[in-house]
Amino acid sequence: MLTSDQAQSLLSAARDECARVGVPMSFAVMDAAGHLVALLRTDGAPWISTDVAQGKAWTAAAYGMPSAGQKAKMDSLPNFSTALTAMTGGRFTPQPGAVPVYAEGRLVGALGASGGTGQQDEDVCSAAVTACGYATSAG
Repeated sequence: MLTSDQAQSLLSAARDECARVGVPMSFAVMDAAGHLVALLRTDGAPWISTDVAQGKAWTAAAYGMPSAGQKAKMDSLPNFSTALTAMTGGRFTPQPGAVPVYAEGRLVGALGASGGTGQQDEDVCSAAVTACGYATSAG
C-alpha cells in the first residue's frame, strides 16, 4: 500500500524531473487497486492532462506493467480496447506514460503522467519511481 506521504514523494520527484526536462505535466498516483492517492498538475500543464494521467496510472496499476505495454497489445485489437474502455467507465487508457510502482517485488501502485509525449511522460515517471527507491517491475 502507498501512503499519502509516499505518494507525495513520488509527485515531488516527478515534478522535479519534469522541470528538468522542461515540459509541464500532470501526475497521478494510484494504489494497487486503481484508487487515486494523489494528483498534481504543474504550472502550464493542459487542464485535461490530469484526467489522462489518471487513466494511464489506472491502466499501469491494473496490469502491473507500463501503460505502453497495453498500447502495444491493443494496437491490433481496437474493438477490444474500445470495449475495455467502456467497461471501465473510461479508465482504461492504453497509451504510454505510466509505470507501476513495486516495493520489495510487490505491486503497490502506479504513477502516470500527461503533458509531454508518451515517451517523455513514461521517462519522467520511471525516473521519479527510481528516485524514490521503488522499482517499475517485480523482478
